Amino acid sequence: MGFRDENNEIVGYDVDLAKEVASRMGVELKLQPIDWNAKEQELNTGKIDCIWNGFTMTPEREKVILFTEPYLKNAQVVVVRGDSGYATLADLAGKTVGLQAGSSASDALDGAVEFKASLKRVVEFKDNLTALMDLEIKGVDAVVMDLMVANDNINRSGKNYVILDESLAPENYGIGFRKNDAALMNKVQETLDAMAADGTIAPIAVKWFGADISIIGK
Repeated sequence: MGFRDENNEIVGYDVDLAKEVASRMGVELKLQPIDWNAKEQELNTGKIDCIWNGFTMTPEREKVILFTEPYLKNAQVVVVRGDSGYATLADLAGKTVGLQAGSSASDALDGAVEFKASLKRVVEFKDNLTALMDLEIKGVDAVVMDLMVANDNINRSGKNYVILDESLAPENYGIGFRKNDAALMNKVQETLDAMAADGTIAPIAVKWFGADISIIGK
């Protein structure tokens, strides 16, 4: 959705969408990496003007954040090493699971009460990439993360990771704004709707995911 490439440039599906939206709106786009744990604070203090990076819409977040309509469907999934022998959530009983601190993976795990209770330990990491690196060296036995992010990382890295068939929670991605920024949110939504209608979004989705998986206007 958004990551640094080999040239240290920030790229990704969300980045390409944001660039096109900003261009059409006639505004300058500044890509600002943040501490995901402090995302609402960064937004509400004005350090950023929207949160646009695989941001899951939840009832709790919708109480304090103004979201666009969903633009992608997602799920929280469990990633394991291909040689681990784990095939189901039940196989991870007594094992250690990692996840990104402050992410919807944490919420999904909290919601999967029986699965969480079966685990030996839950380890929080700064980001998903660090969690996956720890999985590779067997520091954790599995990582809970976004399906989109998991698929992208597996495809790009070529690492021997496997996504379990059982997911923890279906969800939607949205773009988050301050509650009093309805005009800005509506303009971004209108621009995305226009991009979907004129066929701009489809090739961006195909570029990053191999198929037009956008749900805008569908």
